[in-house]
Amino acid sequence: MKPLTRLPAWLVLAGLFIRELVLSVRDVLQAVLDPRCIRRSGIVAVPLSLRTDTGIALLANLVTLTPGTTSLHVSDDRRWLYVHVMNLGDDTVAQIQDGFERRVKEALE
Repeated sequence: MKPLTRLPAWLVLAGLFIRELVLSVRDVLQAVLDPRCIRRSGIVAVPLSLRTDTGIALLANLVTLTPGTTSLHVSDDRRWLYVHVMNLGDDTVAQIQDGFERRVKEALE
């Protein structure tokens, strides 16, 4: 596959990252100014559909570069990514899977 055919997928991934970065900076800023606004923080296990080292590393780095989230560990079998989330919601895992993970997969395949 020619590299230029994946360019739109990379642009979508970059746009998603910038959007998430802006929203997360806002959330972190609110938490700094008013710590009561943190709903609950926690660690979640995100099931991985990515199997390559490159894909998993890119996903983990995108998550970590987004303020309020930190990738902690990839399981030995590479099926789970453990993430600490500042504002944990019911849809946190789905947001990571449907957002960054899906876009990483599209950009790398």
